Formats: sequence, structure tokens, C-alpha cells
Amino acid sequence: MYASARSVPRPRRTAGPGPRLAGPGPHLAGPVPRRAVPGPRLAALAALFAVLLVAGCSDSGGGDGPLWQTGQGGGSTGSAGPASGDQPAASGESTEPSISLTATGDVIMGNAPNRLPPNGGKGFFDDVKSALKGDLVMGNLEEPLTDDTGAGKCGPNPQNCYQFRAPPGYAAHLRSAGFQLLNQANNHGNDYGQQGYENTQSALEAHGLKHTGAPGEITVVDVKGVKVAVVGFSSYPWSNSLIDLNAAKQVIEMAKGMATLVVVQVHMGAEGADKTRVKPGTEMYVGENRGDPMRFARTVIDAGADLVIGHGPHVLRGLEFYQGKLIAYSLGNFAGGGKSLQSAGRLGWGGVLKVSLTAEGRFVGGTFTSTVMNGVGRPSVDRQDRGLGLVREVTRADFPDTGAKLDASGKISAPAGG
Repeated sequence: MYASARSVPRPRRTAGPGPRLAGPGPHLAGPVPRRAVPGPRLAALAALFAVLLVAGCSDSGGGDGPLWQTGQGGGSTGSAGPASGDQPAASGESTEPSISLTATGDVIMGNAPNRLPPNGGKGFFDDVKSALKGDLVMGNLEEPLTDDTGAGKCGPNPQNCYQFRAPPGYAAHLRSAGFQLLNQANNHGNDYGQQGYENTQSALEAHGLKHTGAPGEITVVDVKGVKVAVVGFSSYPWSNSLIDLNAAKQVIEMAKGMATLVVVQVHMGAEGADKTRVKPGTEMYVGENRGDPMRFARTVIDAGADLVIGHGPHVLRGLEFYQGKLIAYSLGNFAGGGKSLQSAGRLGWGGVLKVSLTAEGRFVGGTFTSTVMNGVGRPSVDRQDRGLGLVREVTRADFPDTGAKLDASGKISAPAGG
């Protein structure tokens, strides 16, 4: 089930309760009817019944912790996203109860009024819906969903200035694709001013979607009985600060007090086709401080974050484990409708990251699915796995000891001792 967002403080009203995602939970069977049993067989059958009863109790996942079903992602009428499905564990995989957290990089569906996809955007995400399955599905929304507020940042005759927006009704396409929570902490979240930002929040809420990223905003979602707090950061004043590490620590510590798991969405790092590498130190772009990605990610994990999801450079970057927690430094470009994002070469490669965590925040598995944008920015699963190849390459180069291990299928595992 999907709980309402909670924020402290927020620039606008708190979202009301969202739709229920999960269907009815597991239940115990009722009493077994009893019948007469001939005396000589009674003891043997009673012993057999006791053995079966004990086995049944152990299979139910008993213990002191909370119970939820592994991999079940709703699927009841009115759910916000597709079910992740209950699949038998493959040989060698963990069967420990966990929830799956799915994320993408930058999402732009088009640029109104003249650069919008055909059919009003219907079917825009059809080619990637199967990849966007999980118990909580998140994306970085790199544009406001608003009508023209008259406050576009570029003015009437922009030169080397980029501003994006899509109609408010396009929130329905995000919902249909399977997204459940969108991050607004990025350089385009405020392209049409405060009114455009608030219009985006209203559009998302109207379609049962959650949002995060405003200063002090901590969005808490109930994911199959586990409270997950999602917090968005960037280097811009309309979001939690990526630059002020002490303030970032305080927000994470507050989030940890509100939820069991904490997920960080962060727009960080310089942009460009040549920015696939992660190095220590501050990254600058067009005179802007885009943060120190390594220092920020490790700071928020030390403060209590369980997963860090990065985006911003418009290219894929490596995956690292720190204190047993996964850091995805950039998930690249996922969608750039209306040619809003460049799609040539590695600028067109992205990915869907799925991470399974226990309620204690322990990493139990993950996958990376390569995606690619076509010439008009529509995303699809990349059968050539070019994104996966790049992520494996830069992960090995940048994090030889702490990097995630990715096999040829995209399965993610922690390094030895990680």
C-alpha cells in the first residue's frame, strides 16, 4: 500500500492519502475440519499433523520482525504500478524477505507547446513498462508539468538557455508507465517559477503520484509494511542542498527518525558525454557548483541513508558500495521526448536500476537494465546492452575495490567485504 507524503517543512500543502497499491495480505487458513479416526492410527496421524504444522509455521516467515511478501508489488484494482511478481528464487539467490526499489535517470516527455510526442503522449513508455516493475518505482522528473505561467526562466527569445514543460495531464503517462514517485530536485524543476513547481506537484497528486525534492520535504511511503523515506537533493535553492553537507546530514537524520529505510535522490555532477568518470572533489559546470558526488554520497550514508540514486551528468556513471550501501552515481538519460535531450552515442544510453533491500537496509540483490532513447527521445530497452557495458567499464576503473559487481545479464552483487 502507498501511504501519504509527509514533509517538514514544505512550501505547500501535504498530499492526501494516496491509492492503495498492495492487495490483501496473506492470511492464515481457518480451522481444519475434524473427523473420527480409528484408535490404532490416532497417535501416528497426530504426530504427522504436528510435523506439518511446524513446517507450515516456519514457511510463514515467523519471528519478531514485520512480515511482507517478497516481490509482491500490488496489482489490485487502482494500483499505481504493475506488480513485481512473486518468482521462485534462482539457485544461489537470497530468499530473505525484501522490497524492490526501482529507479531511472532523467525523464522528459516533451516540451510544450511545439515539441510533444504524437497521440498526446499516449504509449510513450510502452517499450519500457516491463522493466519498470518494482514495489516502489521512482524517476527524476526533469521538467515541470504545467501550463505556461509566464515565468519561464529563459524569457521570450532564449539564447543558449533551455526550459522545459509538459501539459499537466502528462502525469497520467507517468502513472500508466508504473512510476509512483518523482523527484523535482534538479536544474529544470523550477523552469516556470514557483507556480510551475506547485502546478507540477498538483498534477502528480491528481494522478496518485508522490513527489519529493522541495526544501525540507521528506516523502514517506509505506511499501508493503516498510516505511521508506525519499529525499531529493540538488545544488539549487528550490531543493535540499547538495552543497551544504551539514544541512544534508540533518535532513537525513530527520528522515531516519520517520522511516525504516531512507532513499536519496540527488542531481549532481558536471554534464556532458565525457563526464562518465567519478573522481574525488567538487565538479563545476557553466560556473555552477554541482557538488562533490563522492563526498556527498558517503556523507548521507554515514547519516543513515540506505541507497543513493544519482542523475545529472546526462551519462551513465559507476556503481559503488560504501558501508554496505549502494551508490549509483548517475543513471543517465532515460527519456527526452521532443528531442529535449541529446541522444547521440552514450548521451542516449540510460538504465533502470532495481535494488532489493531488507527492512534493516541490507542489500540482497539488484539488476541493471540498459535502455536507449530513439531519435525523438522515446525510451526502449536496449537489446545491445550498451549502457550495461559502459557501467561495468567505468565501475571497474573508478572503484576497483569498492565497485559493484555486474555480470553480463546486469545482475548486481556487492564486492567481497562490501
